[in-house]
Amino acid sequence: MSDPFKEAAGIRKVLTADETAEGRLDAWLTAKVGEDFSRSRIKALVKEGAVLLNGVPITDPQRKVRPGDSYQITLPEPEDPTPKGENIPLDVLFEDDDLIVISKPAGLVVHPAAGNWTGTLVNALIYHCGASLSGIGGVRRPGIVHRLDKDTTGVMVVAKNDVAHRHLSQQFADHGRTMPLERAYQAIVWGRPSQLVGTIDAALGRSTGDRTRRAVKRSDSHDADEAVTHYQVLERFHENPDATALASLIDCRLETGRTHQIRVHMAHIGHPLLGDVVYGAGFKTKANLLPEAAKKVVNRFPRQALHAYLLQFEHPRSGEVMHFESPLPDDMKELAAALRA
Repeated sequence: MSDPFKEAAGIRKVLTADETAEGRLDAWLTAKVGEDFSRSRIKALVKEGAVLLNGVPITDPQRKVRPGDSYQITLPEPEDPTPKGENIPLDVLFEDDDLIVISKPAGLVVHPAAGNWTGTLVNALIYHCGASLSGIGGVRRPGIVHRLDKDTTGVMVVAKNDVAHRHLSQQFADHGRTMPLERAYQAIVWGRPSQLVGTIDAALGRSTGDRTRRAVKRSDSHDADEAVTHYQVLERFHENPDATALASLIDCRLETGRTHQIRVHMAHIGHPLLGDVVYGAGFKTKANLLPEAAKKVVNRFPRQALHAYLLQFEHPRSGEVMHFESPLPDDMKELAAALRA
């Protein structure tokens, strides 16, 4: 039997809730629409007014579905799952037949996903590398063995064939315990950690309130993943006689590589990253304690102040230990200079 929703994509379709209908509107619609549309996509369509109840737009995806409700939903054409090459400039640090190492700028999403189907690093790599990219990471993530958040800058390595992909993936899964993989970041955080050198050992999992966020979890929680971050304070800005400081530049080394790990861990110990609107929004008013010139720079800083400055790994073919570093980007240099003033 054909799927009427695939056939009706792009037109309005009527759905009637039967006597068994229950739960949130976005969840119910997702179950009815099928695999072409994720729950997050359906949720977005509801918020955009693409769903009508008795001819009236409803924009609350959490609304409870009741038996007898009649909904009209306008479905866009499903996205093409295969990314296309796009001529997006890349800052290439190294390239050979097996891999490519780049310095990722802020604002560049690594791979296509809901809301970012084009303009990603994958689109740029397909254009740059052509058919040589490894497909082992999936259609939408060819060659990707690790990632950086959209607004995090720094060094990344991408595999150009399946052998390189497997070898590099093993190194990232090992987290440098028995292999030479090493990753280091620099971040500017609010305050100054009580210890100049320390380790944060706190398991992470999805936030119960917002599944796009991560949160510290009890280690015995069913969804907890081990997460360990080592940090060192490199510089203190506006230090006080009692050894406190308004902000600090820190070095972070990862023992694990969880999503948002540094951002969540630093917020967990009370020192979120400057510019982090997800995990550090409550600290934004601290900028009012700065001199006016520095306050302006901090308030207009558009992202979390995090840069992946070092990446080391073993080359999958030669076995040579490859070491790459990328200096702080200009916006973080300007931020640090303003805090020093």
